Amino acid sequence: MRTISLAAAFALAAGAALAADPIEGIWQTQPDEGAVALVQIAPCGGAYCGTIVKTFKGKEEYKSPNLGKQIVIGMAPSGGGAYAGKVLRPADNKTYNGKAQVSGGSMKLSGCVAGGLICKSQTWTKLK
Repeated sequence: MRTISLAAAFALAAGAALAADPIEGIWQTQPDEGAVALVQIAPCGGAYCGTIVKTFKGKEEYKSPNLGKQIVIGMAPSGGGAYAGKVLRPADNKTYNGKAQVSGGSMKLSGCVAGGLICKSQTWTKLK
């Protein structure tokens, strides 16, 4: 009986470990200079990275030069739905210190300078 209990406990722990992290998935950005992107966030190393997989102007899909760019870089979980890493803003092609806060189907993503004193944020919506 003890062996069965231990096996069940390990199976539950393994199942929880395989569950997707809240930041994983396809996210829709807010408009930036008239364009919206779909960003796929997936594990990369011990953190999470996000790559632009589709872009839209208005309701029409278009072939942006930013397709395939990694814009969420090395976001490591810091607990409570918070993450820290880097973000690339394609509009100015600059990389900023980044932070993200995931809450349900939305994520507030910020790029910061001056040690985090000045930040610009967007709220992204999770599509899947």
